[in-house]
Amino acid sequence: MASATEGRKISPGVVDSGDAARALRRIKDYLAHTGGSGGDVTIRGEVGSDDPLVLPRPTVEMFAAILAALAAGQGVQLMPVNAEVTTQQAAEMLNVSRPFLIGLLERGEIPFRLVGRHRRILFEDVMGYLREDDSRRKDAADELTRLDQELGLD
Repeated sequence: MASATEGRKISPGVVDSGDAARALRRIKDYLAHTGGSGGDVTIRGEVGSDDPLVLPRPTVEMFAAILAALAAGQGVQLMPVNAEVTTQQAAEMLNVSRPFLIGLLERGEIPFRLVGRHRRILFEDVMGYLREDDSRRKDAADELTRLDQELGLD
């Protein structure tokens, strides 16, 4: 079993997308029927209702989002907000080499902390860098498109 800082992962195809879609429809119907209130959601088992399961509504809404991804054939990964990853894990998430990632860390482009001699990076900082990098790439592509149009090369 993975530790809390590693998160939980369901690879694409592990959960049948049809099963996920059916469960998602039932949850969406229930949430729509109960309105937008922030109260708890009570789940009664099909076998008996002597001891119902009570879940906070935001948890059920997050579960619905997970089911939506699974129904679309996507994998999902749940990470605690304060999760830390190793340099190897961060490099894999960014699809770069570990030495390249260490260069980013040393230049201060992604914050990190040292645990002994090992670097640890907050998951949210890795994802923030990824969003910023995607935005920079989109801006560069937009600029190239603009220049192509300006020069009549399109």
